[in-house]
Amino acid sequence: MPQEIPPSGSVVALAGGVGGAKFLRGLVAAAPGAITAIVNTADDFTHQGLRITPDIDTVVYTLSGLVNEQTGWGVADDSTACLEMLGRLGEPTWFRLGDRDLAMHLVRTRLLREGLALSAVTERVRAVLGVPVRVLPMSDDEVATEIETPEGVLAFQDYFVRQACRPAVRGVRFRGAREARPAPGVLDAIAGARAIILCPSNPIVSIGPILAVPGIAGAIAASPARVAAVSPIIGGKAIKGPADRMLRELGHDPTAAGVARIYAGLANVFVLDRVDRALADEVREMGVKPIVTDTLMADPSRARALARTVLEGLR
Repeated sequence: MPQEIPPSGSVVALAGGVGGAKFLRGLVAAAPGAITAIVNTADDFTHQGLRITPDIDTVVYTLSGLVNEQTGWGVADDSTACLEMLGRLGEPTWFRLGDRDLAMHLVRTRLLREGLALSAVTERVRAVLGVPVRVLPMSDDEVATEIETPEGVLAFQDYFVRQACRPAVRGVRFRGAREARPAPGVLDAIAGARAIILCPSNPIVSIGPILAVPGIAGAIAASPARVAAVSPIIGGKAIKGPADRMLRELGHDPTAAGVARIYAGLANVFVLDRVDRALADEVREMGVKPIVTDTLMADPSRARALARTVLEGLR
């Protein structure tokens, strides 16, 4: 039977892709109960006629036990026969769609064309796969991250996947964000939360688009819940993805303290790795309580321990 999730969660987590998904898995293990994940959808795009939602898929695959643990995304033990045939037909293969993953995109695209909202499609998939967390897209409206580079403006997946983050980043914008509305349930979940967590995802292109949707940042600021943010930067380096480079190229301090400064207006608590313990006083001077712990989620048990530490720090 599909697992039913309450309409709002006592713990709300804003999440991007791999880092957010790993933290959510740890959160489920550390705090069984009502959890709502509000997930970035500004990475979404249409490829080969199919609507793809990379961050939602990564969260769903991770929390359902389907994820490829080696990559952190995609489906475990997937094949690429369709991709190989696309290549023979002269089609682009830079976005590596696995055959099992393809089924997800086929179903989503059909349901969207039938008139279902993305939030309704996501809930249907979540329930069927038994994901024990309520998964909400940040918006049912289309928002697209665009990367400004010296060569021009690139769609996010073009920058991130096709060009492997090589172009320098001169600016980031979220097309459609100003007109977007929070997906159904997002504001209610925030209003009803006892704790809000900004997952260790890229603060600019994973958490940033969520906060750019009108009403979400304001709802977090107005909530009586305490807010924690977890650094995705350890020792000045991103564990996965281009967060450190983006911070530097956009004029931010590419350290855990730099991330804390971005979140200082929202977060009461900031979690940084033991490697960065020397930055704790700098975080404290921002009016944010620092918590120093092991933030590297090398396996599920360490993700659980991190989630438990974050929750304890919010008490």
